[in-house]
Amino acid sequence: MTDNAPAPAPVPPTPEAPRVSVRGSARLEVEPEIARLGVAVSARGADRAAALAALTRRNADALDLIKSYGDAIESTSTGSFVITPELTRRGRGEQVRAHHGRVHLSVTVADFGVLGELTTRLADLDLTRVDGPWWALRPTSPVHREARVQAVREAVTRAREYAAALGSDLAALVELADVGADSEAPVAYGRGARAAAPAAAVAAEAPPPALDLEPRRQTVRAQVNARFTIVPPVL
Repeated sequence: MTDNAPAPAPVPPTPEAPRVSVRGSARLEVEPEIARLGVAVSARGADRAAALAALTRRNADALDLIKSYGDAIESTSTGSFVITPELTRRGRGEQVRAHHGRVHLSVTVADFGVLGELTTRLADLDLTRVDGPWWALRPTSPVHREARVQAVREAVTRAREYAAALGSDLAALVELADVGADSEAPVAYGRGARAAAPAAAVAAEAPPPALDLEPRRQTVRAQVNARFTIVPPVL
């Protein structure tokens, strides 16, 4: 028998081995485990070197602030980097008026106790935009397994109830197929905050008050299709 041999055709149900097909589902609502922030740091300079220098400095300030929260931050990553020339609107030829730069950061926060403070402190940085938070579960969260287990148990219970209605009982499992088990897409809470105050003014002001952020509960769903043979009922 070779590896390319076709799979055997499924055996159709017969009166001697009747089948019951059911779907089991589960829906759990749980607290989120992490929150994600999107941070965009911008800079503008009369020439490319000035824009890059300002962008490098502001990016370092944002990263230093994020790292100061230690273990409360689960991960930080740098996304896209953009440096764009701005052309003059008048005159002939391509004359560069200024250069604009931007760096995008993704921050995953595990300790919600510092989330509000971190959000406002980031937004208070010069020419920095903050989007989020987006609440989510970790891909390895045990909640996903719990939902799948509950879906399978419901399928077995439902199949057994159908068999009992015929005066029968389950005999064997024929097939178990995963329809899907996933959580809702992370949902943002409110709008992103933006700060564009001059650096000197920011330094002179008192630290901004922390936002009061309420975590959004996450919905986790799982569904399975199951087929069982049952003991031939006496009808």
